[in-house]
Amino acid sequence: MKKFDLSQLTPRRAGGALSVALLAATLAIAPIAPEPAFARAAPESFADLAEKISPSVVNITTSTTVAAPAAPGPMFPEGSPFDDLFRDFGFPNGPQGQQRGPRRSNALGSGFVISEDGYIVTNNHVIEGADEIEIEFFSGERLAAKLIGTDPKTDVALLKVESDKPLPFVKFGDSDKARVGDWVMAMGNPLGQGFSVSAGIVSARNRELSGTYDDYLQTDAAINRGNSGGPLFNMDGEVVGVNTAILSPNGGSIGIGFSMASNVVQKVVGQLLEFGETRRGWLGVKIQDITPDMAEALGLASAEGAMISEVPEGPAKEAGIEAGDIIISFDGGEVKSTRDLVRRVADAPVGSAVRVTVLRDGKQETLLVTLGRRELAEGEAVPAAVQKPQETEKDLLGLTVTPLTDSLSTEMGLPSGTEGLVVKSIDEASSAFEKGLRAGDLITEAGQKPVASITDLEDRIAEAEDAGRKSVLLLIRRGGEPRFVALPIE
Repeated sequence: MKKFDLSQLTPRRAGGALSVALLAATLAIAPIAPEPAFARAAPESFADLAEKISPSVVNITTSTTVAAPAAPGPMFPEGSPFDDLFRDFGFPNGPQGQQRGPRRSNALGSGFVISEDGYIVTNNHVIEGADEIEIEFFSGERLAAKLIGTDPKTDVALLKVESDKPLPFVKFGDSDKARVGDWVMAMGNPLGQGFSVSAGIVSARNRELSGTYDDYLQTDAAINRGNSGGPLFNMDGEVVGVNTAILSPNGGSIGIGFSMASNVVQKVVGQLLEFGETRRGWLGVKIQDITPDMAEALGLASAEGAMISEVPEGPAKEAGIEAGDIIISFDGGEVKSTRDLVRRVADAPVGSAVRVTVLRDGKQETLLVTLGRRELAEGEAVPAAVQKPQETEKDLLGLTVTPLTDSLSTEMGLPSGTEGLVVKSIDEASSAFEKGLRAGDLITEAGQKPVASITDLEDRIAEAEDAGRKSVLLLIRRGGEPRFVALPIE
């Protein structure tokens, strides 16, 4: 805003001094409108930034041996008269041409150097299955790379090249500081066209695609095939994401690209550098988010926390955590959803002892859990729940249920000793059907207590009604997988 210097105002007639004084008084008391808030202007050019960081970005070419596809057309025995016919028409190797042996397949991607001694980050899918990996630098120099380690869960891979001179590199930035609307720049090798730069903004944060540890920045900076593994820079030249995927109906960029957040990548890279593999913490529980109707059934003030649906043998069970507990804090950090818990556990060191606060029967309880390692625990079988059957059948809450018998257990392929109530049929107009229950489901708990008979279920419904609740919480198993469902009491 323009400023005035009253000392330079010169009176032009008698009384000018008074005029100046009046003017000064007027300026002193007049309300001054605040400066309008303008959005930060777009950079005049991205050229300086691109010039600074380009030497650290690389193109990646991989080579893989693949089996030959089945040859089209009929097969003829070697020495057949048809061999001469095909040779006459330009097929010297007979009717199958050149497709009898394996062939080489090449793929292109991008990456970036993170240290002067030659460590390079890219996507796992760029180098997966590759026999040879070649790195092309911005200068045109080419070097062979070896694979240090990969993490398919976050689609990150770490490579290493040997160079006789220090390599230009870039640093990771804090992706948690990236705001929606911030400028970002993507670099890479789109469609194999060579080094290329595109710019845009952060369109959204904390996007999930399909992975357990997904934490993507969404951007409208152009990202195409070949950009995979390349860096997404902030305006300080720091890597805030690794370009990984696009959403597109035609395979090309439509302005919806996803970059794995640098804070996730940096932790993975640190473990790959140290161990050559990932080592994530493991709590040993099956969990699900709490829905509003579940919160009402449990008498909770809000639908926050991670509900434990099952506790197999492992660290959590050894520490005294039980199915039906709601985890509200892990290692001092608040847990509002299953996503919060999964990430906090994965980031915690294997073998560390952490405090886990659970809500049990309306009261908080803190337990000390020594974490295991997820990679070692994956694939272990989860035992089924146990209860005793009775021979009855009844319609409750839109369900026709019957206690699990030995014959039903065998028919359903359940482990010996499994107990609960089997859903024989369901009213398709009921809330139970709307919430996803189906015939063949097994009810093992109601109101967070085991059920083995019709009477057990009726008692749990009555207890919920006496407590003034509008629904009852059921633990359902389908194909061995547990899930809590809150059903209205009809």
